[in-house]
Amino acid sequence: MDINATKILGVRFSNCTKAEALEHIKDRILSNVRTTVYTPNAEIAQQCIESENFCNIVNAGDLIIPDGIGIIKAAKMLRTPLKEKIPGVELGEEILKLSKQLKLKVFFFGGNCGDSKNKCVSQVCSERFKKEGVDIVGFRHGYYKKVGEENRETLKIINSSGAQVLFVCLGSPLQETWINENMDYLPNIKVFLALGGSLDVYSGSIKRAPELFIKLGLEWLYRLIKEPKRIKRISKLPRFYFTVLKHKMKYTLAKNK
Repeated sequence: MDINATKILGVRFSNCTKAEALEHIKDRILSNVRTTVYTPNAEIAQQCIESENFCNIVNAGDLIIPDGIGIIKAAKMLRTPLKEKIPGVELGEEILKLSKQLKLKVFFFGGNCGDSKNKCVSQVCSERFKKEGVDIVGFRHGYYKKVGEENRETLKIINSSGAQVLFVCLGSPLQETWINENMDYLPNIKVFLALGGSLDVYSGSIKRAPELFIKLGLEWLYRLIKEPKRIKRISKLPRFYFTVLKHKMKYTLAKNK
């Protein structure tokens, strides 16, 4: 199925429901067409506004999902409404179910590297989803420089695993940039997913916000309470909302002339 796209402050978003996004991904897999899936929230959208190069990388994605109520509200304010918010962590779980259904091999890349007492996040996720019947063929932590010999080793490991679906959970903008720079070296991958902290959630090391926070659009506040070190990243949110308001005012003034 085809999915229409709309731009919000220069960032292209796929205007679809979660069910439509999954159907689109399934169609592309069955047609043997590669798919890159990016999931910008307001914070990532602001990164795009501040960096033309990064914006071009995100806009080159095949499916660009609005992951956050801030994007939905901005789209409505700017008269380019989107159908619904699609949390990347939920979309990832659905793609794991789809991978099981289509008998696709999955690789997890990202998360911390663990220590002598604790397993790395991607390994915990691997063990969890193997028990649920998903064909997880490999995992690799993301705590190293993504260049040089170590990166070549990662590419070799992923290629050797036979993986067809790759979860890249390195945080933004690193994960989108990594996919953009390395996808040509991973010819067997059918679906690339940039899903931020999803592996941390799947492993249980980080909990999603309670339902009340989600309904009120305050997931960012819950994460800030739990992880105060995110304050620098969260500071991008008011900048994004200010930019949205400025564009809305320009639109209103132009309309009333």
